Amino acid sequence: MATDSEVSLTSNQRSELSSIAQSRTLPAGYVFRAKLILMLAEGASFNTIKRRLQTSAPTIIRWKQRFLESGLDGLDTYHPGQKATVLTPALRARILATTRKKPSDGATHWSCRKLATALGVSKDAVHRVWKEAGLKPHRLERYLASDDPEFESKAGPTLLASNLRPPQHAAVFCVDDSRRLCTNEFTATVH
Repeated sequence: MATDSEVSLTSNQRSELSSIAQSRTLPAGYVFRAKLILMLAEGASFNTIKRRLQTSAPTIIRWKQRFLESGLDGLDTYHPGQKATVLTPALRARILATTRKKPSDGATHWSCRKLATALGVSKDAVHRVWKEAGLKPHRLERYLASDDPEFESKAGPTLLASNLRPPQHAAVFCVDDSRRLCTNEFTATVH
């Protein structure tokens, strides 16, 4: 196994690793790996490296093996990162069209996460589209839907009276027989 081999450095490798290890502008992970390889080349024990660099034996083994296999190139990370989400016009239209529809789970409105899950996109993409369009589905300015077929006939007189003679300094709410809350479009001014 490559982890049993000694780490020996050429003068160029030692010089470059020393420069990296002293850098204050390179990524911290790259500086850490340079220090680790330099310590291994000096013959430091795993326990010494673990204590000084506050790391673990598996981490030491992994970077030692990568260095032995690929030299300085082995110290680069291989994680390519996530692919950027592109908000195409079609995706924007799909998000906006779905936002206008009622959620199938009986909720009164969409949340970013709920819509993102339903469409298979990130919540950040949904949030970006809503922000660009000025949408705030969680801030309802309309009646909430009721499944009571007689809701309008029951609520109508109450809402009409509250609109014609609104109480001073108060918001008006009504509750139907199924205890669903609905707000009317009256906005109270509270001082």
